[in-house]
Amino acid sequence: MKQRAILVTGGAGFIGSEFVRQASVSDKYSKIFVVDSLTYASDLNRIRKEIERNQIELLKADVQDTHQYLTALKESAFIIHFAAETHVDNSITNGKPFLSTNVLGTYNLLEAARLHSISKILIVSTDEVYGSTEHGSFLENDSLNPSSTYSASKSAADLLALAQFKTFQQSIIIARSVNNYGPFQHSEKFIPNAIYKILAGKKISLYGDGQNVREWIHVSDHVSALNTLLESGVPGEIYNIGSGELYSNLEIAVRLLNLLDSSPGCIEYVTDRKGHDYRYALNSSKVRDKFGWSPKINFETGITKLVEFSKSEFLREKIKN
Repeated sequence: MKQRAILVTGGAGFIGSEFVRQASVSDKYSKIFVVDSLTYASDLNRIRKEIERNQIELLKADVQDTHQYLTALKESAFIIHFAAETHVDNSITNGKPFLSTNVLGTYNLLEAARLHSISKILIVSTDEVYGSTEHGSFLENDSLNPSSTYSASKSAADLLALAQFKTFQQSIIIARSVNNYGPFQHSEKFIPNAIYKILAGKKISLYGDGQNVREWIHVSDHVSALNTLLESGVPGEIYNIGSGELYSNLEIAVRLLNLLDSSPGCIEYVTDRKGHDYRYALNSSKVRDKFGWSPKINFETGITKLVEFSKSEFLREKIKN
């Protein structure tokens, strides 16, 4: 029988690295394999301590090229699949990398896993596959209505996973999360971008009128839900992961300006993004009711701690340079 080894794709990414950090201090896995192509959005500093302590085995490989990490895959009982192109703006500029990684990469991974009898696979997806809603919140069985190449590619990956489950009875679970925030997030994302612009004395850029609404969850809470699903999730099922905390982009910007003692005049409004969804919101009662999971970090606490972390990181980088 296989040991309880796990293969983590995209383990040097923002959310994947949080999973690696949590997994490395638990006794759940006999070995942690990290597969990452180390693109611009990856950062080994996120898992530097785990690498130096030999708590993980790092494999530089594109998720599409399963032969590059086939030995690790054969040894693993579980797979958690984070590897993806994720920045919507980039997908509008050039969607091809999103199709290659998010669609073909997912399919190749699932096929390799099927051929080597992986016990359980968890696909990490996004609320963006549902599209926008002005009221209420999406349930797991709601229709998919993607608005960008990014969300379309993630929708396709989800459908491929469900097809593999139906055709081959692969043990696959899908988790769809709301927007994540927390330490070590790439500066192209809204919250870290806004924080560092304020610290650098620059203006925060908001698309349109800044009224687009997102639901936010701390990355550590998201990963705690993923751990719950790896342990108890039912194959073939989809689980929404959310906090119930929704804010407009303008509200986030004002909150960050207040925390950093900056003026509301530090906001500039720019031409709205093409296909910009107005509002995302998930009903996560399924994962809460079935497994007793709930987020532990409310947004007020999480964003305050993130600002303090970011200030210290900004100062450190300033001193170094």
